[in-house]
Amino acid sequence: MIYLTLILTTLFWGGTFIAGRILADSVAPADAAFMRFVLAAATLAVLTRMIDGRLRLPPRDQLVSLLLLGFTGVFCYNICFFNGLRYIEAGRASLIIALNPMAITVGAVFFFGERLSLLQCVGLLISLFGAFLVISNGNPAILVSGGFGWGEIAILGCVISWAAYSLIGRNVLKSMSPLSAVFYSALFGALMLFPATLVGEAPLEIHTYSSADWISLLFLGILGTAAGFSLYYQAIRVIGSARSSVFINLVPLFSILLAWIFLGETINFSVLGGGIILMSGVYLTNKKAKT
Repeated sequence: MIYLTLILTTLFWGGTFIAGRILADSVAPADAAFMRFVLAAATLAVLTRMIDGRLRLPPRDQLVSLLLLGFTGVFCYNICFFNGLRYIEAGRASLIIALNPMAITVGAVFFFGERLSLLQCVGLLISLFGAFLVISNGNPAILVSGGFGWGEIAILGCVISWAAYSLIGRNVLKSMSPLSAVFYSALFGALMLFPATLVGEAPLEIHTYSSADWISLLFLGILGTAAGFSLYYQAIRVIGSARSSVFINLVPLFSILLAWIFLGETINFSVLGGGIILMSGVYLTNKKAKT
């Protein structure tokens, strides 16, 4: 059952790209991000109380770290996420974001002094090559000819934001449960996003949202964020982080499949091949050397 739970989790996460793409056409990025995390924070408060037993106040010495989590993993990530999906396909965006584990590994090397094995270095190079194919839409020449647009830049911003969120989270998880940390980062991130919703011409006109917009927001907030994280951390408790993290490679696959079903997106074979190369490299990069 735990493996079925992990597959369901990655299905939810793959679906976030489709929901984000739908919202990108009708809802301002800051508004979509804010509404997503208002719903997520409310749901996470209930789930944290149910699973952890109670919702504790955060330790004072972790407040700065939690604010940074909200800024990187919620504010920056989601502004980049919804802006990027205005310009590029959901399936290709999910393949670019598959760089997340590699970016976290590189960050750990630079900021925590972790060392890479030869196999991991090879994996790093392979994943970068795959990323070039995906980002360039199968034609690396466009990277130097002006074809590299705001959509690709924004989604790469997601990768940088999530790597920072993950690295900062290492310290937080030493004194807080994963769900509690996610709840407070979602809450603080939503508070940071609120001023950004007031900048646009029509801030938070939720009465104008279509049924598709509301379904997308509810999916993002409840299933894609709150339920997804809860199920994933439950799996980590049962089978460990190493075995659980392997399933994350299913996210781009589900995203591409769902984008084809619901959005009519197609993806060329060179991009798909690049995605396979990228994820193979990510697997090698995160593979621990045998001792």
